[in-house]
Order: sequence, then structure tokens, then C-alpha cells
Amino acid sequence: MLEIDTRISVPFLWGKTVFRKRHWSKVNLIVGPNGSGKTILAEKIAARFSAKGYGVRILHGGQINEDEESFISVLRENTRVQAKIESVLSDMFAKSIRFETSAGGIPVPVVVNTASGVEYNLREGECHGLKEILLLLSVLYGGNPRSEKKTCFVFDEPELHLHPQLQMFFMNEIRLVAERSPDTVFFLITHSPFFIDLRFPADLLGVVVCHSNRAPTSLEKLSAADSSLFQRFLPRFNTYHKQFFFSDSQIFVEGYTDQQIFSILLSTFEGKNGTAGTGVIDVGGKDELGVFFKVCALLGTDARVITDLDSLFRGKLCDVLCDDPRPAAWLAAGMDENRELYTRLFPDLRKNGQVTLRRLIGRLEAFLSDIGAAALAAGDACFASRPERQNGGRPQTVSPQEIFLSKLQFFAQSKDREQLEDLDTFKTVILQAVFTKGALDGIIKEETAAAVPVVKKLCRLIFAAAESARVYVLPKGCIEHYYIQNKTEYMPVPGKDRLFHEERAFMLSVKPANLRRSYAALTDILFRALSR
Repeated sequence: MLEIDTRISVPFLWGKTVFRKRHWSKVNLIVGPNGSGKTILAEKIAARFSAKGYGVRILHGGQINEDEESFISVLRENTRVQAKIESVLSDMFAKSIRFETSAGGIPVPVVVNTASGVEYNLREGECHGLKEILLLLSVLYGGNPRSEKKTCFVFDEPELHLHPQLQMFFMNEIRLVAERSPDTVFFLITHSPFFIDLRFPADLLGVVVCHSNRAPTSLEKLSAADSSLFQRFLPRFNTYHKQFFFSDSQIFVEGYTDQQIFSILLSTFEGKNGTAGTGVIDVGGKDELGVFFKVCALLGTDARVITDLDSLFRGKLCDVLCDDPRPAAWLAAGMDENRELYTRLFPDLRKNGQVTLRRLIGRLEAFLSDIGAAALAAGDACFASRPERQNGGRPQTVSPQEIFLSKLQFFAQSKDREQLEDLDTFKTVILQAVFTKGALDGIIKEETAAAVPVVKKLCRLIFAAAESARVYVLPKGCIEHYYIQNKTEYMPVPGKDRLFHEERAFMLSVKPANLRRSYAALTDILFRALSR
């Protein structure tokens, strides 16, 4: 880790705000959308390193024609570089390079295809991709041609003309050179996820994120807890996930079904409502959502999360959301407006006047525990008097109460009773019943039923607080509860794969305008998530 105090101002891009950073990695990444000032920022950073005694080399992507003579000169004159590059060409392309002297005494580079024996002039016959990698490698291996011992390389969009495998190869070569050269530092300006090569949590300290119309953001340090979290997460961080480095408006969801449904709905917005540059990224679960939420918060990107109802109760997303300052600020701003509800929820409000999201969720769980215990007792009595329905099948009648009680019996028969109230899915089912008309009628006693309106108000307050941090909860439960081809009640949902493919096939057959009307509830959630 290098320490060079850097302060940069670019008023026409981000006003009076000054970008500050002291700690730099050996390999640094400058990322962000087009037009966010990445190249300007990199050049100013390089000037700061130059003032500290570093020799600076800046190579802009696509400069093959301008720099062709320089890399050919390196290949011709530096036998060490030539040997390394020839090794690469031989391994990757079954090609080599030799030099012939023209009639005018000028050395001419000739490419030899060792597989076929064909030879041709490098300048005239080779593709852009191979010329680009030759240029990049000659600069990388050639080092600093001037006398400075310390070198700062800036590669601006090195991915131009390179296919993904060559991009990954070049990034790996950069890391090898960085490890062997203690006085060399790299800055890569990139739009390619293949250069986002984060192997250790500390690598995040080398990421600078540029934004449209505001100053770049970066990390100066990581807590021990964050380092531990990211250490477990990075091995699962794939190329698809890395899209969020290049846009502030990505939406994260749990799984591929959510990703497909919301992506189809996103396409109906026709580039309006902030959809430009927006994508929907599935991450594999609510804990992974929590990690992405945390990474984006630390790096200063405006992540949006759409998540299932059970995410409210525990897991990494719940933890990082409760620790985020935005819900706390939102709740504090509405303290007077909601004081009556808070006083009812927390009799000790005068002694402990702080109302936090974690405290609200804890109170919600207490209510659900009471309602769940009463509903389980009612279910036991109901099904004990009707033995033909104890096999887990749905009752012949389809009243909301019996549908709900049959779901409770599923839990009661498959789980330890003492563990049920700690089960996120069980608490979600109770909450779904609270919002389902008639589901609790006659099941719970009057004193318990009196809490239902309070639970509804509490839920709406929690949803709004979460939304202040750009986390949008699916109040019906999960994505399957919004399908219109098949009716799905309560969680867990059986046969998810079949339901998804039927729904997706239907959605792809419907005109965009009709699709938005048919899925109005999901469209509304997506619209709010797209707002800037």
C-alpha cells in the first residue's frame, strides 16, 4: 500500500467538491460510466505521482497506429522484451516475430505463423487485437525508458480490440509485474469486468468509482468485520456481478427468476424513468444481497435492492440495512409524525427515545410470535377435529382461514415446534396472513387480533425506512406471489421452476403496455427503484 496524499478538483464535472485519497494499491482501477471524468481524473492523479518522483507513462486504448513504431522499436532493440513477447505469441497464437532489413536499411517486423509456415508483414497483415496486445506488452515489459526508478503506468481502456481471454491475460501480467517491481504502480481506466480482478478485500482500496455529475468515491480503509465479510464473498464474485462498477443505477435481486421477471418489465419502460444504463443483477440469495449492498455503500455507488419479505428478519441484508445511516435519518425525521405509534410500541420511549430500524423489526417479530402461537393452537384444534385432513393435503374448502391453517400444519409437521418462531419463512407466512383479507378471522382471540392493525402500520413504516436506503421489499412475499398465470399463496412456494417458465412465456407474448398493466404491483416497485 502506497501513501500519497492526493486532492483533485474538477469544477466543471463535480462542482466545488474535492476528491481526496491518500492510500493507493499497487494496481488501481478507475471505473464508472461514460462521461464521468475517468481519464481527466487519471491524468491528474498521474501528475501527483509525477510530483512525487514517479516517471509516468500513459497509454490510451486504440493508439495502435500512433504508437506502432514505438512498440516495434522496443521489440527490435530490447531482446529481453522480445523474448517474453515471443513466448506469449507462441503459446497463445502459435506465432513468432522476426525482423528483416528492407532495401532502405529499415527493419521490417515479420510475423511467422509457426503452425502453417506462412509469413507476413506485421504492419500490413495482422489484426488489431494482436497489434494491441503487442503494444500493451511492450509498454508493460519495457518499463520506464527514462532514468526514474519509480514508474506510474496509466492504461486507458486497455480492453479495446482485445477479446476477454486476452484481457484476463493482460491483467494477470500486470499483477505479476506489480509483485516483482516494488517501485511500480498501475492505474487502469476500464469499462471491462474482466479487469475487475479483486482477489483480496484490500484490493477494494484500489478502486476509484467515478459518477455522473458528482465527485469520485473510494475506500481508505476496511474494518476487520468488512474484511472478513468480503473474504468469504470474493470467490463468488463473478464477471456478471461486476456490472455495478460501471453504473450507479444497477438493481440487485436474489435469484435468476427475479432477474428475468424484472428485466422483462424493465424493457417496457422504453428508456424512460431512469432506465438508461440500468440492469438487473441476480446475486444468489439474501445474504449475497447484503454483501453487494455493503460494497456499494462503501464505494459510494447508488445500489438498489429488491428483496423477498423474509429478508426483513435476519441475515446479512437485514444486518447491513439496520446499520445503514439512511433509515436512521429517515426515522428521526418522522419522529413527531409517528410518535403516537412509537409510544404504543415502546412504553419506555421517554427513557430510550431512539427508534431504530432494528428495534422496529424486533417489535414486529414479537407481534408475529404472539399471532403465530395463537394461530398454531387454532390449527391444532381445527385439524384434530378433522382427522382426514392430517396428511398435509389442502382442505376441500377454500376459505382463507383453512388455506392459512393448512400451511401452518405443513410447518408444524415438518419442523420442531420450539424452532418455528425463529424460522424466517414461518414469520413471513404469519405476516402474509396479516395482509390477506379474512385469513385470521375467527382464528385468533380478540386481544391478539387487536394487534393486527398495529402490525400493518409497523410494516409500512419498516418498508418505507428500508426504501430510504434503496431497499425495496416485496410485501406479498416473493416474486411468485405476483404471478398471474398461477395463483400462489404463502411461503415456501412449491414447483418454482415450472411456475417461472409458464409466467415468463406468458410475459414474452404480451405487448409492453398490457404487460405493465397486468403486473402493476411489480411495475410500481420497479418504478420507485428506478427513481434517481
